[in-house]
Amino acid sequence: MDAQSIIARRVARELRPGDLVNLGIGIPTLVANYVPPGLKVFFQSENGLIGTGPIPEQGMTHPLLTDAGGRPISALPGACTFDSAVSFGLIRGGHVNVTVLGGLQVDADGHLANWMIPGKMVPGMGGAMDLVTGARRVIVAMQHAAKGKSKIVQKCALPLTSLRPVDLVVTDLAVLGFGGGRITLLETAPGVTVAEVMAATEADLSVGDTVLEMKI
Repeated sequence: MDAQSIIARRVARELRPGDLVNLGIGIPTLVANYVPPGLKVFFQSENGLIGTGPIPEQGMTHPLLTDAGGRPISALPGACTFDSAVSFGLIRGGHVNVTVLGGLQVDADGHLANWMIPGKMVPGMGGAMDLVTGARRVIVAMQHAAKGKSKIVQKCALPLTSLRPVDLVVTDLAVLGFGGGRITLLETAPGVTVAEVMAATEADLSVGDTVLEMKI
């Protein structure tokens, strides 16, 4: 199984019945494909849609149905559309139960940097700042390393998205939590050892007495 599918499948297991869930661009959009059978959640796209479904198959896209990054999405029966003012009212008002965002770096304090690399052209942070601040639970879905460098760092070197710590990080190697203000290794991916996670991580991880194997 490829790294992105491992991450998306594990994140999908964090969703609960009735959750209003915002999915960021990139790996987070894949989460909608792996919702457990029988689980009813509502996916929100910050550009103004509640009721998004799985990524449409090739040839089944609609030009007016896109996520906040302009990528094709589907709409389930009963979906509703609205303007950006209503969308961000939901986010800033604390009505989004879970947001799943990609990341460039997450540090030992749970701070997320996911919107800019200095010196590179970017369109802006979009709704990331509002989502990290306003959602009740923040999950980061990203690969553990990029170009041989850990993305789980001791201190973010990139501009922060928010001062609020995230709640959970799911990578292709591990699940990391931030309870008690400490970054803790909760689970390892199938076939991955604790030692391998520690070796691939720049931040100093706390390891509990029991580290579970990730269920996907």
